[in-house]
Order: sequence, then structure tokens, then C-alpha cells
Amino acid sequence: AVGGVVNVLDGKVPTAVPDKGYEGSAELRAGSAAREKAGAVALTGGAGNLAVHVEAAGRDADDYRVGSGWAEGRRVPGSFNRTGTGSVGLSWVGSRGYLGLAFTRQNAKYGLPGHSHSFEGCHTHGNHLHCGSHDEHDHEDDGHDHDHDHDHGHEAVPVVDLRSERVDIRGELRDPFTGFSALRLRAGVTDYVHDEVEEGTVATTFKNKAHDLRVELQHEPVAGWRGVLGLQTGQRKFSAAGEEAYVQPTLTRQWGVFLLEEYRLGDWHGDWRIETALRHDRQSAEAQDSGVERRHHGTSASLGAVWRFAPGYAAGASITRAHRAPTAEELYARGLHMATSTYERGDASLRAETSRNIDLSLRKTSGDTTFDVSVFHNRIRNYIYGRTLDELDGLQLLQYSQAGATFTGMEGWVRQRITQRLGVTLCGDSVRARLDGGERLPRIAPARVGLRLDANWRDWDGAVEWVQVARQNRVAAFETATPGYGMLNMGLAYNGRTGSGTPWQVYLKARNLTDRLAYAHTSFIKDAAPLAGRNVTVGVRVSF
Repeated sequence: AVGGVVNVLDGKVPTAVPDKGYEGSAELRAGSAAREKAGAVALTGGAGNLAVHVEAAGRDADDYRVGSGWAEGRRVPGSFNRTGTGSVGLSWVGSRGYLGLAFTRQNAKYGLPGHSHSFEGCHTHGNHLHCGSHDEHDHEDDGHDHDHDHDHGHEAVPVVDLRSERVDIRGELRDPFTGFSALRLRAGVTDYVHDEVEEGTVATTFKNKAHDLRVELQHEPVAGWRGVLGLQTGQRKFSAAGEEAYVQPTLTRQWGVFLLEEYRLGDWHGDWRIETALRHDRQSAEAQDSGVERRHHGTSASLGAVWRFAPGYAAGASITRAHRAPTAEELYARGLHMATSTYERGDASLRAETSRNIDLSLRKTSGDTTFDVSVFHNRIRNYIYGRTLDELDGLQLLQYSQAGATFTGMEGWVRQRITQRLGVTLCGDSVRARLDGGERLPRIAPARVGLRLDANWRDWDGAVEWVQVARQNRVAAFETATPGYGMLNMGLAYNGRTGSGTPWQVYLKARNLTDRLAYAHTSFIKDAAPLAGRNVTVGVRVSF
């Protein structure tokens, strides 16, 4: 994956029987900005060859409060969220591995901020938006003039009523046969549906039925190389019915094969770790109403190395050629997408993206001064992005387009230990992105810099930080600049143990202590949903 890999360890399928027969954790917290109440509990137990895992989580949050000075008020209408999730898993665990099954169900209700009923009759004439009475108003270049002072009034915010069920199968067999040290299996089936409810009536229903399968074989070292080869396949059947069905029913099928290898080399001016990977993917995406089908395929490859040239120091470099096929929405969208206040138009002729990337890093992990700095340069052929062709009262006409693009950026931090219990960290990141023709890309994150002071004393630890986000005025067509802002955050925690040795923690977190009004430039609805204002969260967690 360009820019890194995310590895999610959810524990839904137990992989071992706890040594003492059971283990678990629980957490409760409350937040001020949205009057939030949340909790989670997880428990794993078993005996012999059977292990059982159960978990549940819930969150109840009202519309959140924004920073002071917002012209629309103090809270974002429709930003509430009420979610409940439960899971139960069962595994058979043996001396050479495990095989397990888990069932997860989620129910949620949340609002859609930024929605306006005036959008519901909107349609396109060429590359321009027309919304009801606005048909008679002019565009600058076609004789129409938009009335941007239109008053939408206080309208009921649509509510999403979501239901999702998923079944996961996971397993591992160690030493399955000669030459291989492990065989791993991950598979899942998802049945997802959500209704968008307006004034008590279901306006649009979205359904997503999907399944995925991943099989990996880890081989024994061959000439010093250790690695994994595997197969991954999946299918996604998506449909939308109702007033805001912006994509016709689609069926997407994907499969890929991959190989990942690692080689370690020492005593040559330090310690080296070399990694190389190869992957080939195929995808078909069919629009079922029109019968149009598009197929894409491509090969990705990478070569990287980490050089530990001195105790506590490491330098890294990687070169990647990555392939990405367009999604069904990018190919076939045509209609209003209220969640992002956009009218989206896909392009069935889109080709796959191909990016060529180089990443360089330098890291120091020991001593009073530690740091981690990296720079990257990505050149992407046929980069797919949402290009805004028109805008009307907050609604954007979004055309999925592609062109060559270049991303260049850096990120890093440096920490100086002042005393045994006190340290200060300076961090920051920045990215620049342009199309090959010189145009700027929309919704690119602004630069950030932060200063953090951390401390610990006996069973206490805490930190205070200031994060300064720069103004983003490198904007694309129809995009407005976003002012910069600074946020003061802090955290404090006390770690203790019960008489039986069970660890617990009480914590307090505070964000945006100065109650600054701030906007996220990367959001389609940044003006309708600013970032949260002052928020104080208190919580307690225990592990047993």
C-alpha cells in the first residue's frame, strides 16, 4: 500500500485459550462536546481446546458543539450518533493452530449534516447544476446567475438507520506440509443495509452484500529469504433504491495473487533488512441496469531496505510501483450523494491508476534525543479524483476524472528528553499535490506543526500539546481557502492495580481547550460541519 499498511487486530476470533481460563477488558467514558456516553467490554474464556470471545460496545452522542464564533450557532445539526455493536466468536485451538468463527452485528442511527431539501430537485445541464428556482439564474459563462443568498431555513436533517451483519472465519495451521511453516485463512461475509430517513419516511435504501477470502502460505527460508505467498478474492454487490440512488446496482469482483519476501544481512557496515513484494490484481465492475462492464488488471511491485548503520540508528528507502483499479462509484455514479453534498458523475472509460513512489526515512530510537523523519515523492499516471465542475449553495457537481499527478511531502518528529521524567517533542507534516498540467488538486490537507510536553511521575503520566494547522490557500477550481487554526490539547492518566493485581486506569483528555472555531479542509462539508469545540473526556478502563 502506498504510504503504509494498516494492520487491524480485532480479536473477534480467539487464537488461543487464556492461561488462567479467562481474560478481558472494559472501558467507560463520557465527553462534553457531544454529551457523549460510551462503553465497551470484551471477554475471552475457554478450557481444553475450545475458546470463546464475546464483546460489546455502545456510543450515544448528541449533536456536537463547535468552537466559538460560528455564524450558524453552537452545534452542528445532524451530527448525532447512536451506535451499538456486539460480537461472539468460537475457536477450536490445537497444538498446531486454530480454526474459528465469529458473528458481528452493528446497529446505528446518525444524522447527515449539511443536507438541504433544496438539493432534491437538482439536475445537470451539461457541466452546470440546476436546482428548482435556480434554473432561471445565471452562470457566469452561460447566461445564468446563481442566487447564493438563498435561505434554506431550519430543515429536518435526514437520519441514517444502519444495520450490518458479518460472519468471519479465521484459522492457522503451523507446519502444514514440507517446506512451509504456516497456512493462514481469513474469510468473511457481510450483509449491510442502511435507510436514509427524511421526516419519518424512508427516502433511499442502500444495500451492500460482500464476501472476501484470503489464503496465505508462509514458506521456510530459501537461500536466506523468508516470505509469504497468497491468494485474495472478493465480491461486492451494491444497490441503491429511492430518491437519492446516485449509483445503479453494481457487481464488483476482485482477485489477486501476491508474494512478499524478506532477507536479513549482517556484518556489512551494519545490519540490513531487505523486503520485496509482487502482486497481480484483476477486477471486473458491472453496472447491472445498463449491462456495461469494465475490466481492469495490473501488477504492483516494491523493493525496500532498512539499514541499521549504528546502534539506535536506522535509514530506510523503498521504491514502489502500485496499481489501483477504479471503484464502481467512480465508474458509474450519476446523481445526488447527500452525505457529501455532491452531485456525482462517474466515467465508465476510466483506466487504472499506476503510481511510482519513492520513500526515504531516517530514524533514531535510543538516547536522550530520538527522531523519525521521512520524505516521499509519488508520480501517479491516470490519477483518479473528484473534479468539481460547478457549485451552487454548497452543492458541488463532482466529475470523476483522471490525469497525471505528483505528490511530494514529508513528515517527522524529534523528541528531546529533558529529565528522566520530562520530555519535549516537535512534530510536523506537509504535502504538495498538483496535476501534470499545473492545476491544483482539491481537498489536500494543509501543513501542520506541533509542540508537545510529556511527563510521568510514579503512577501518573500526562501531556500537553499545541498543534498549529496552516491556512490552506492552494485550492482547486470552485474550492474555497480554509483558514488556519491552533489547538491546545492535554491528557492526564493515573495507572493503578487492585489488590489482586488487576491493572486499571483513570484518564482525562481535553481537546481544543481554547474553543477555537476550526474547519477541516479535506471535508466536502467543511462549512456545514466545523471541527468540534472544547471537549473534555473522562474515562476508566480495566484489564483482567
